[in-house]
Amino acid sequence: MAEQITYRRVYEETSPKEGKRVLVDRVWPRGMRKDEANLDEWLRDVAPSTDLRRWYGHEPSRFAEFRRRYLSELKDAEHRQAAEHLRDLAAHDKLTLLTATKDVDHSQAAVLAEWLAEI
Repeated sequence: MAEQITYRRVYEETSPKEGKRVLVDRVWPRGMRKDEANLDEWLRDVAPSTDLRRWYGHEPSRFAEFRRRYLSELKDAEHRQAAEHLRDLAAHDKLTLLTATKDVDHSQAAVLAEWLAEI
């Protein structure tokens, strides 16, 4: 299933090979109109909590700890249903996780893709 799950910036050009396109950010991407996003879903409930997102601040030096805390959050009641929904999507179709973050390799989309691939 790992080859079926990818992640990228929501601002990048879309491709028909991407399968289901799911935005995994808690806040809507700046400067993007909803009719331009070309999304299948916006799954904000799977995004890191506001407190964790603010603590992390997209500082690469904090990524390992962010990843640990975020994986823990995915198990809590607030995130569980959305995480299960992503697992279901990944089991049935190619899945592209989208984020507005510039450094996608140090984002929740990267953590989610890795987590889903391990299932």
